[in-house]
Amino acid sequence: MRFFIGIFSALFFLLTFSMIPALALSAEEVLVIANRNAAKSQGLAAWYMEKRQIPKENLLLVFVTDKETCSRDAYLQKIVPPVRRALEKNQKINAIVTMYGIPLKISSPGMTKGEQARMDLLAAQKKKLDLLKEKNGQLTEEQKKALNQVNNTIKQFKMSTDKVASLDSELMLVKKEKYTLNFWLPNPFFLPWRFQKTAIAKSEVIMVSRLDGADAGVVQRIVNDSIEAEARGLSGAVYFDARWKDPGQKEVSGYGLYDKSIHNAAGRLKKEGLKVVLDDKQDLFQPGQCPNAALYCGWYSLANYVDAFTWEKGAVGFHIASAECATLKSKNSNVWCKKMLDNGIAATVGPVGEPYVQSFPLPEIFFDVLAQGNLTLAESYLVSLPYLSWKQVLIGDPLYRVKIKNPPS
Repeated sequence: MRFFIGIFSALFFLLTFSMIPALALSAEEVLVIANRNAAKSQGLAAWYMEKRQIPKENLLLVFVTDKETCSRDAYLQKIVPPVRRALEKNQKINAIVTMYGIPLKISSPGMTKGEQARMDLLAAQKKKLDLLKEKNGQLTEEQKKALNQVNNTIKQFKMSTDKVASLDSELMLVKKEKYTLNFWLPNPFFLPWRFQKTAIAKSEVIMVSRLDGADAGVVQRIVNDSIEAEARGLSGAVYFDARWKDPGQKEVSGYGLYDKSIHNAAGRLKKEGLKVVLDDKQDLFQPGQCPNAALYCGWYSLANYVDAFTWEKGAVGFHIASAECATLKSKNSNVWCKKMLDNGIAATVGPVGEPYVQSFPLPEIFFDVLAQGNLTLAESYLVSLPYLSWKQVLIGDPLYRVKIKNPPS
């Protein structure tokens, strides 16, 4: 599976979107997980379930650390077994909500013996070449080439053995007994791959969304705003913050692909009659430039939220940058997920560590299917997310169904 997805034509996506099944996630299909060991977790879960009329028997209580990070062993021993039992007991469940108090991320268990042996060998090769450079003052062209190659191999090997994960992303594969814990795994529900064979079957994937934030009040506001926006419609403007001009039909990948996808998302929603503001300059939106924001996607300001927005109730958006969901609790943090939630957004997406750009939901898919209103927040995330067993987190009410109110003509 290629890491960099080619951009498809608007016609392809239009035809593909029309083939999306109406998954119609309902309250009866939601399992809510709360932490007995975390203050307010169980109470918030009960409150949310009453708000959304989720059956009381769909509550699962676990006992795990109340910190934002848990060990891999704690996840495997204290969360996975009870979740699997709950899913076996109620096979109607199609989505999981991790409540305030459930850890946000899973720490790395470290390298296996085989991986460590490989890293030691690479380190020895690098050390040998570094000593040659130190002794002779320079390297031959052949030695320079060898040093560059070993440095690149070490970098790629470290990437491939990165096992710090979003708890929610791992939980999306809780039904699968065994899978390789090594980098990411392609999501079979990702629309561009829907007709390709992947290592993970669709039956092995479950939707996961998180109701979390700096405090319990943020969680209650997320839910209340989502329900209110469903009732009256989500109004306001749509803001997209690209960095470059639209490349048109030019083939792009990596950063260019996601920048192009932001352009595509803006074009699609504009055709739907929404008020769309697209900035394609290097600078980000500045304070005060994004009033009445309903939807947002942009990049790149690393762990430095720019307070350009006044968020409409029910607003959804995410910022493409590294580790923007590394914490939701730290008071001194300026990461985008935390600050957007603090300032009034109802749903957002972000990674708990270095995710690499191609692991973010593809903006043109996520925002298009979300704005159509046929799929819930969790379903829109599912079909736009390229990889599982990785870093990304969806924060918001999974049952939230966006109903856009077109601006007056």
